[in-house]
Amino acid sequence: MATDAPQRPDGTGPGPARTTAEKYVEVQEGAEFGELRRAHRSFAFPLTIGFIAWYLLYVLLSSYAGGFMGTTLLGHINVALVLGLAQFLTTFLIAWLYSRHAATKLDPKGAAIKSRMEADA
Repeated sequence: MATDAPQRPDGTGPGPARTTAEKYVEVQEGAEFGELRRAHRSFAFPLTIGFIAWYLLYVLLSSYAGGFMGTTLLGHINVALVLGLAQFLTTFLIAWLYSRHAATKLDPKGAAIKSRMEADA
């Protein structure tokens, strides 16, 4: 017996098949993807703003507080050198923190969304 609803091209049931773009839009508008995006933004934005402020402070101190930055701390090591090396340390610390955050918070949520999309395919 024929049905009134057209079959999907893959023959899995009634109704037209959704395109890949439609699937992505549906997932993007979903609550789970919004939660994933919030988890990323709540970590990345504050650290980015904090690091830029820290870098700007270093540049401003280097430009306008030469006496302070030239203060000798130990031998030939001055405040400018210590703060400059702290920039590198901060960069590596942020990268490590983000890697840990992504592994514990973002990757499981992303994997769940991906597996659900692949199951629907």
